[in-house]
Amino acid sequence: MTQPPHLDRLDAFLVELNRASGEVILPLFRVENGLEDKGGPGAFDPVTAADRGAEAAIRLLISEHYPEHGVIGEEYGEDRPNAEFVWVLDPIDGTRAFIAGLPVWTTLIGLRFQGAPVLGSIGQPYIGEVFLGHAGGSRLIHATGSRPLATRKGTPLGQAIVATTDPVATFNAAELDAWARVRAATRLVRFGCDAYAYAMVAAGSLDMVVEAGLKSWDIEAAIPVIVGAGGVLSNWSGQPMGRQGGAAVMAGDQALLESVLPLLLPLAAQAKPV
Repeated sequence: MTQPPHLDRLDAFLVELNRASGEVILPLFRVENGLEDKGGPGAFDPVTAADRGAEAAIRLLISEHYPEHGVIGEEYGEDRPNAEFVWVLDPIDGTRAFIAGLPVWTTLIGLRFQGAPVLGSIGQPYIGEVFLGHAGGSRLIHATGSRPLATRKGTPLGQAIVATTDPVATFNAAELDAWARVRAATRLVRFGCDAYAYAMVAAGSLDMVVEAGLKSWDIEAAIPVIVGAGGVLSNWSGQPMGRQGGAAVMAGDQALLESVLPLLLPLAAQAKPV
């Protein structure tokens, strides 16, 4: 990963962004939270006052401290997306978990420098965790301090613990076939954790996550966290993840990634880097 100038200052600012977003979100968790459906006919796409309020709070702090920076967010769109520094935001990744009262939603905040993701965090304020990473390494910040993060290495595919969010809802027919091969080849599968599962790859608890249909704000914040912890990511054809998201594999090491890619190869033509 390219290392931007003033990384320590940006790292500290990212911690502050997590604190500010948590202050907005937590009072609305497990209470009436202004649920709306922004999806079309037959498509449930929930958004809450917590999603919108948290992104607004993050954007306000960025505008006050770094007015020259761009922002791309799920709720409020793009502002200077071609700036040298661009923040990429998903205020609540896992809104369905949020409205169900399940504490596996996260706040994703990533930073691009000259077009590449260089700094990111996966925050879960209800549990009190921020997984933060960059080229210098990744760490878990919690109530009593912090500790380094390291992915689990040397796990063969047949012993791997793998996660995905919701294959029925997010995978097309060909992707479901590929997922069935992955599930049959691995030891244990977990569902429904959204980006919290990405944090567990960085923490060494999960070996791999397989996803499809990701937007930029779903994945960019996680890339520095996983890479900084020693993990690897690619699309389903083994190419680097593009800036627009897509189908992704996140693994603890290169050997595990390479062992699962052949199971996904029938979709190689669909997994085009941007």
